[in-house]
Amino acid sequence: MEKPSRRNVLMAGGTLGALGALTVATPARANSLWTWSPKGSVVGAGKGADPKWVWDEAADPLVASLLDGADVTEINKLLKTWTKNGQALPAGLPAELRAFIEDARALPSWADQGKLAKAFEFNQKRGLYLGVTYGFASGMMSTAIPHEARAVYYSKGGADMRDRITKTAKLGYDIGTEKAFAPDGEMIVTCVKTRLAHAGVRHLLPKSAYWTKVADEKIPISQADMMVTWHSLPTTVMKELAKWGIKIPADESAAFLHSWQLTAHMLGILDEYIPNSWDEADAQAAQVLDPILAPTPEGIKLADMLLNLAAFVDGGILTKHILGALTRYVLGAEIAAWLKIPEEPVWDPVFENLWPPFVAVREGLLDITKAPKGLRDVYWVFDEIIRQGVLLILSGANYPISIEIPQTNNPNY
Repeated sequence: MEKPSRRNVLMAGGTLGALGALTVATPARANSLWTWSPKGSVVGAGKGADPKWVWDEAADPLVASLLDGADVTEINKLLKTWTKNGQALPAGLPAELRAFIEDARALPSWADQGKLAKAFEFNQKRGLYLGVTYGFASGMMSTAIPHEARAVYYSKGGADMRDRITKTAKLGYDIGTEKAFAPDGEMIVTCVKTRLAHAGVRHLLPKSAYWTKVADEKIPISQADMMVTWHSLPTTVMKELAKWGIKIPADESAAFLHSWQLTAHMLGILDEYIPNSWDEADAQAAQVLDPILAPTPEGIKLADMLLNLAAFVDGGILTKHILGALTRYVLGAEIAAWLKIPEEPVWDPVFENLWPPFVAVREGLLDITKAPKGLRDVYWVFDEIIRQGVLLILSGANYPISIEIPQTNNPNY
């Protein structure tokens, strides 16, 4: 059977993990005061404005005008041909859109190419772990972020979750490539197109009677919303790796953070909201992410949809029971209960007791050849979970994957 490659594992993990990056969360309990200081940001300064009331002043009016008066189908068709960071933009784009993209795809002055190179080394070594954590720490967490779940459910992508997650896979994969932000890479393209998609959702979702009925905001995807999603990715992933006892050198840890700091900037998050260290990231997450996790009817349905994707792997060992147990192990019993993921008497103890030694084997701390055959068989099953997770996600993908400006909300609502 085919072994899981780094590319495929990251793509599959990124598929679920980046679900939030394209649909973005909004705090459910939006009554807390913003106290995080911009002195802890990558630029060390800023206005200190509450990010719940800040959106994207460059992209929002532009995309609104395109949706109200331009041929967005043709624009999306043209943008589909723009795939490389340094590639010339296609002819025929509206002048104002061309100007926006040229400005948006420029790297900030604080981008560090040395750290980006080191981040790729980290991704090479930890790709399998990242695939699991992007998918089951970040991706499944997104269904327990109330407004993220609602934004997914009532936006256009909610009508076809398989199409939605195969498109969102691109962000999670692209950030792990060797030349992610280089001219011949694709991460900048993915980020800028995602930024345009966000602006489209901001314009369209307030027109949905279903979304407005449950929303406690008038405009989705604020800067605070995007930081909630950001923390559900790198901040959560690093906490999970630490919980598993994985020792990461300081330079690799800083480099991984830098790649996500740069991603935040390219997605349109203001520099004053991007943490400059893991300590600052943890402090900010404690304020904007941890308190807002909660169940919603939409999130419960989305979690069930994601777990049911296992049915697409014909003849494989992957089942909803295994995925549910892995989700419970990674996110904890409380969030699993919120999402109505039942306890698994067989698989829950398997992950609880055997995943740590599985990680130790992969880290070279334990010799698998000295393990009993039954234990070696379980490790093989863990490898198969990763491999088949790749298959179930990618089996429905249409290539090349292209992120587009949405033109409607979910037509089923």
